[in-house]
Amino acid sequence: MNTDDLTAALHACAAGLYPLEAGTELLISNGTFLHRGDFTARFITCGTSGGTPMAAIDWDAAITALASGGLPCSGGERRILQLSASLAAGTPVSLRDTITGLDNDNTALLITAIRHATGKRPRDRERT
Repeated sequence: MNTDDLTAALHACAAGLYPLEAGTELLISNGTFLHRGDFTARFITCGTSGGTPMAAIDWDAAITALASGGLPCSGGERRILQLSASLAAGTPVSLRDTITGLDNDNTALLITAIRHATGKRPRDRERT
């Protein structure tokens, strides 16, 4: 499955659950993790539902691997994964530790994700 197909499958699986959509989109928008075979092979499960390709991230396994050193990441990647998992799966995260040091692009992505999780999806922005 190529990155575009994987993105569509992740969106399809998260559809309708705003926090899950937001966390998944934050991870996708960061542009790193879906290009990492060590992430996609270990933490994303693919399948179909009614003929629609679906994919789900095992947030708990990814965070456990991150914490144990089994998923090497830069500081920014670590923060984005932690914030994504917090939004998508409720994984506890210290905002003090994770938002400090985010670059401007990732800060903007996080703000968009937080708005999305509250029901203000980016595509709905024109109406709100």
